[in-house]
Amino acid sequence: MAAKDKHALWPSEAAVSDVVGRLIEFWGFKRNMGRVWAILYLSPEPMSADDLRQALRLSSGAVSMTLSELARWGVVRKVWVQGERRDFFTAEVQLWRMISRVFNEREKAEIGYAIEAFDEALASLEKLRSSPDPKTRARAELQHQRIKQLADLARLGRDLLDALVSTAKLDAEPLVRFLLGASRSTTPRAP
Repeated sequence: MAAKDKHALWPSEAAVSDVVGRLIEFWGFKRNMGRVWAILYLSPEPMSADDLRQALRLSSGAVSMTLSELARWGVVRKVWVQGERRDFFTAEVQLWRMISRVFNEREKAEIGYAIEAFDEALASLEKLRSSPDPKTRARAELQHQRIKQLADLARLGRDLLDALVSTAKLDAEPLVRFLLGASRSTTPRAP
């Protein structure tokens, strides 16, 4: 194979790297993170940053920053290649390990933030729930009920996420029970 062709992507690699890049971007990551990971995932051998730069036609800086971010997430790692001075990289190939790490670090943090915010909102309503004004009291009570439902759903989501990450299994029954029960109790009551 000529040196120029060495870094040319196969059509399968180009297609998969594009799709993974789009999916990763949809989930809030940078598209190039998905593209670089996919190329490493599909490669039978470790690749250098320069190999990736040429294959994906990215700048050296973009490849370097992307590899650093991917390493921080634990989805790529440096490997030693005998006789080489350059750094080489491989992808995490156990998909569940990679996905559960992201769930545990990113989604769990967001859910935790939401629970805190809901709890603060509930606390701010306490005085208003005992207001002498009936309209204020009714509005505060309605908001309390609805925010409590959101907080309960967030806690359930956190518990389901914990179970999913630790066991790789998900029992959706608690969610179904919650949603069916919540749909019956969302109709506001007259004051």
